Amino acid sequence: MTLDLTQCRRLFLKNYEVNLNIGVHDFEKRGEQRVLFNVELYVPLALTTPVRDELEEVVDYDFMRQTIANRVAQGHIHLQETLCDDVLAVMLAHPKVMAARVSTQKPDVYPDCESVGVEVFGAKK
Repeated sequence: MTLDLTQCRRLFLKNYEVNLNIGVHDFEKRGEQRVLFNVELYVPLALTTPVRDELEEVVDYDFMRQTIANRVAQGHIHLQETLCDDVLAVMLAHPKVMAARVSTQKPDVYPDCESVGVEVFGAKK
């Protein structure tokens, strides 16, 4: 199967703010930090174009939020890379999701920049 994003709908969760335990430095292990999540899901129009205007015909936005909440609930995470990879894997496991992009940003790390972060993209083969 060839991935054709032009035949997909893009769903997104933008700047979803979560306080969580993340980081490798001692000061990061003593408390929570703000992390902003951005998620994009690419779902085929053929699988997610509602006919009856019912939620079960599409991918629910709650799926993105709940996936993040479930991963954060597992405890301290050292790296944003690990966090993004874990969230991406669950997004791609959804049967209607053909591709996904996940990014995280820590806006409070450095006083001289807006944020530091990681982004990962994946697609089903």
